[in-house]
Amino acid sequence: MKFRLIIDEKREEEVIVYSHKETKLTEEIKRIVESDATELVGYFEREAYRIKLSEIFCFVAQDNNVYAITDKNSLKVKMRMYQLEEMLDDNFIKINQSCIVSIRQIRKFDSSFSGVLKVVLKNGYSDYVSRRNIKKVKERLGVK
Repeated sequence: MKFRLIIDEKREEEVIVYSHKETKLTEEIKRIVESDATELVGYFEREAYRIKLSEIFCFVAQDNNVYAITDKNSLKVKMRMYQLEEMLDDNFIKINQSCIVSIRQIRKFDSSFSGVLKVVLKNGYSDYVSRRNIKKVKERLGVK
């Protein structure tokens, strides 16, 4: 398979893949391109910012608000957790009632003898997987 990157600031960005058939690789390329293009609006104080889903580490519900946690800051999102769950792609997984994490941003899992599973993200944020979601999270990530 050959790869070619052409940088042209005058043209609209697009990804074209020539393949003999649809494979896991082509599906992954499609998923990455589509998720990178999706943006949300986040609010910090009185200013609105556009943020790409690929920049978001997790969504957290606190004090009747939902926040998108990025590497640099925490932005308020005017959506509910269930709305985000429906909208988000396979790069995100709900770990408990108040947290949806990006699979690509997970650094590690810490498990204890009592069976509690803690997710640690690349930006240092950590949260626990609820007992209700442990099986789903482990299956999704291939963890036993």
